[in-house]
Amino acid sequence: MGGTPWPDDDHGHNDGVHGRWLRLLNRSTGEPGYRDEWYWEQCGGCRFWIALSGELGQDWGACTNAGSAFDGRMRFEHDGCESFTAREDGTFG
Repeated sequence: MGGTPWPDDDHGHNDGVHGRWLRLLNRSTGEPGYRDEWYWEQCGGCRFWIALSGELGQDWGACTNAGSAFDGRMRFEHDGCESFTAREDGTFG
């Protein structure tokens, strides 16, 4: 990128990132084995999930749960893991 800051509104770049990162999901709502309770235990509702800024932050954030296998990694807001901890205020995203 030659030292030029990346604009967060570069839709082509964002779409490419989104597509690449979706391949890393732990749980996909479209999978046949997806459990009903997991709909209420998605990353976007976890107290340890911090959304990215800009366009990608609408779907992606970082896991900050030291007890999760995904600590320090980007996660899709509708993904999830066994270390889910609900936010006290019940918000999502």
